[in-house]
Amino acid sequence: MCFYLQVLQPFNRMCIFVLLALLAIVLSWPGMNRIHAATLDETIRVAIVKSASEVTVAGDGLLVTNESGDALVMSFPVTVKPVKDGLLVDGRLFRRLSFAASSAVYVNNKPYRGLAELSVADKGILVVNQLPLEEYLVGLINCEISSAWPIDAVKAQAIIARTYALNKKKARINNHYHLESSVIDQVYEGCLIEDSRARRAVLETEGEVLTYGGSIIQAFYHSNCGGQTEASEHVWGTAIPYLKGVNCQYCLSSPTATIWEYKISLKDLEARLRTAGIKVSGLYDIKPGPVNTRGRLKQVMLLASKGDSALSGDQFRKAVGYGAIKSTRFTLKNVKNEISFSGSGNGHGVGLCQWGAKHRALDGFGAGEILAYYYPGTELKKLSDIR
Repeated sequence: MCFYLQVLQPFNRMCIFVLLALLAIVLSWPGMNRIHAATLDETIRVAIVKSASEVTVAGDGLLVTNESGDALVMSFPVTVKPVKDGLLVDGRLFRRLSFAASSAVYVNNKPYRGLAELSVADKGILVVNQLPLEEYLVGLINCEISSAWPIDAVKAQAIIARTYALNKKKARINNHYHLESSVIDQVYEGCLIEDSRARRAVLETEGEVLTYGGSIIQAFYHSNCGGQTEASEHVWGTAIPYLKGVNCQYCLSSPTATIWEYKISLKDLEARLRTAGIKVSGLYDIKPGPVNTRGRLKQVMLLASKGDSALSGDQFRKAVGYGAIKSTRFTLKNVKNEISFSGSGNGHGVGLCQWGAKHRALDGFGAGEILAYYYPGTELKKLSDIR
């Protein structure tokens, strides 16, 4: 079907056409005919590009609309650039643009299902991908784990990712988007690495979420806890009854449980801290603070010529980089103004341990049993039963 239309058409006819076209797009996606209509109503908005100096959009049979809902004619690919008053495309100015396709919209060469909405924000272009929640989950699975893992581990991931997304959607209902596409929320790269096992896990857990006291939980999870998951109050200062921390020996045989190391000079460390908004000047050493019962640092002490300060372990990880300081379970030493870190585990340690879930599934535990262990006191329910 060709969606190219002339802009000068009656507004009411255009609205009807756009709605019918979007419905056709959704229903044409692989596997969507097996997802219940009630589930199709649940959408999610994910920020996939932020503060970009330009964005390239491509795809076959794209439906393009502006901020007024008018359909536009464009030749693809197009390059979109931010200007003072909006978005510039081939000499034309728009406040907002939306792109949709029957297969996928390519944003900077990555394919995404649903709509790609472009606007100007934060000194550049913001791209928000709006799509059905269940389709988002299919695309997410292989970004967070491997769909080749035991199917009950994949199902557990689908359930917990759905729960996390819906909790954030409720908390950010008035925001322009509900989730980021990075480790800040959940890693999501569109539909490029979807596969049949990821889709199976999503379809077989359709609409299932974890609840506590009848409400959808804050479903934090991480890659590897290193032997014990962490209580939420030790990371973010707030005690949550179903996030108290449990023993988890299952993850110790995974690659990410082995010792990791990282080195950085004090000069570069100070620069990184200041870039992250940490006020420090003349950093000459850092020291580990107290350790909690699970072996994680509560604080890191920054010793500087213009005043000492302290950061929580999680604040320090965020400032230096989650990929560099993989967990707060680490030791450190200063050798000739170079700080050497040595640690184990990967992530904040709260909630489900993904590698622990994998090995529990290998031992025969079902998805529900896995989730009940990492989130004690929670109940697995259908979304339709709690609304």
